[in-house]
Amino acid sequence: MNTDKKVVIMARICEPKRSHRKLRHSIGLSILLLLLPLSVLGDDRPNVLMILVDDLKPAIGAYGDSQAQTPNIDRLAASGMRFDLAYCNQAVCAPSRFTLMLGSHSTSTGLYGLGSPLRQIVPDAITMPQYFAKHGYRTESLGKVFHIGHGNHGDPDSFSVPHYKEKVIEYVDPASTRGGNLTREEAMFQNVKAPPGGMNSLSRGAAFEHPDVADDAYADGRVAAETIRRLKAAKNRDKPFFIVAGFARPHLPFSAPKKYWDLYDADAFNLASNPQLPAGSPKVAQKRGGEIRNYFPVPDKNNPAAIDNTTARKLIHGYYASVSYVDAQIGKVLDELKSSGQADNTIVVLWGDHGFHLGDLGIWTKHTNYEQANRIPILIAAPGVTQPGSSTKQLAESVDIFPTLVDLAGIELPTGPQPIDGISLVPVLKDSSTRVRDHAYHAYPKQKLGRAIRTERYRLVEWRGFGAAKISSEYELYDYKTDPLETKNLATELPEVVEKLKRILADYPEPAPRAAGKRKRNRQKNKPSASAPIPLPPSIDGESLVLTEKAIVSKPKSTLPTKRPVELVAHSPNFKTTKNLATKQRPSSAIFDDRWTLMEWCESGEV
Repeated sequence: MNTDKKVVIMARICEPKRSHRKLRHSIGLSILLLLLPLSVLGDDRPNVLMILVDDLKPAIGAYGDSQAQTPNIDRLAASGMRFDLAYCNQAVCAPSRFTLMLGSHSTSTGLYGLGSPLRQIVPDAITMPQYFAKHGYRTESLGKVFHIGHGNHGDPDSFSVPHYKEKVIEYVDPASTRGGNLTREEAMFQNVKAPPGGMNSLSRGAAFEHPDVADDAYADGRVAAETIRRLKAAKNRDKPFFIVAGFARPHLPFSAPKKYWDLYDADAFNLASNPQLPAGSPKVAQKRGGEIRNYFPVPDKNNPAAIDNTTARKLIHGYYASVSYVDAQIGKVLDELKSSGQADNTIVVLWGDHGFHLGDLGIWTKHTNYEQANRIPILIAAPGVTQPGSSTKQLAESVDIFPTLVDLAGIELPTGPQPIDGISLVPVLKDSSTRVRDHAYHAYPKQKLGRAIRTERYRLVEWRGFGAAKISSEYELYDYKTDPLETKNLATELPEVVEKLKRILADYPEPAPRAAGKRKRNRQKNKPSASAPIPLPPSIDGESLVLTEKAIVSKPKSTLPTKRPVELVAHSPNFKTTKNLATKQRPSSAIFDDRWTLMEWCESGEV
């Protein structure tokens, strides 16, 4: 029997109306069906194309921004569902991308920082692309997917083929780098070791440039071109694809070809109407300076001068020009997906890793718990599931993307080993009025950890030190119905709303401590850590150590990692504070897990 005849026989056996008759055929023929290649049987599992855009707030025409020139993203929105109340889980590049790829909040994993090493802190994690690869997908990544830089090297284990790496900080005009000098941000994103004087001793790059060059003069044009090549190649493969294309703009610097700047009237941009911090907001929540000060002509970090109006307007212009540049690259990718005949069987997701302040509240860039830093675009077009041009007020989070895509692909929902905090949004994609959650959750760590609950109307932020007593918390409350610009903290004026949202927050597990060094988390076996000392989290180092009720536990000296005095503190629900203000003694290092804190003590001034 030749191969062609075998295929014909098996095709007849698979006719659905003859299910009873085919049971009478030999078991051997059924086994042959399993042995046939996918190219013969056909693989109709949906492909997945994820489009990640750095620092993209909903400055998009489809989201009602009348200034934004984004015809291609608008086209994608018209083909699927727009989530109007979507939020990142932390407004920082690396942690936000970890939440997306793991389906886990940063407060569940301890992955809070730009340099957080994923495979040291959560070594057994299965990322979204790994999960799809496990179920037969070819997974590929291009551009900015995981954050690379600031000591972070991404996650090569996540994809079937090597990552296509591109630049994030990039200039074409030599004047933008003072004649080719290595700039601070370039050094940090390239994992260059800091010079003796620190990163701030390096030159600053320009905040914007607009040379008359082709799109592929910058990384995003090259990422689009390579994504197109990958889509062409995927058409001839048997496996379904899972392709993640990451675009760098509108991340600073606002480097984009002149034609995208020319789409806008520079004088038409208005400065933020709310340049003051919210009245009554706690100091820990406030922000001035930061990342923006690493670029000229913005005043440097050692210069307290405000950003002048001319520069502010140019920055806003640059942000919108960069969005339009990325929009054009996304359009090229979508065009290829359609012309290759794969659009009807490909789920497309567009996601911004976090929002971006443009002078509102006097803040620039991200790194806050306020609306402009945390609200993001999420667009999902799933053929046969989403209604074209639909939108929803369902609150959505970055962690929801993982279970949603798995659900759409017909794969069993993930269960870990990391905590899966996301919820499948498929019921909402089928019916925009369906509700699967009544709030979104996000967090941002500073000297204290700010955890937030965002409902359709309110946001409550609780600021509390890691492991500190709840009585020490400071709160912010904003009402987006009466005060959409966050001009006033209403926590003291609306105590009943605060209490209601605090009860929601109380249902979340206590946040994981800030991870430092190699730390393995096992949520099934909460054993005391016995690893080498690790640095104390910066939020409490050098001042006071906030502890739970403690009991000194004897340990043989041979098991201790140091000859200095140590304490092994057992955690309990009753919190007390230990402040060694009299002796100015402080712990030089500490080891944390879910039950214990092992502290190593040194005298004040000892290194």
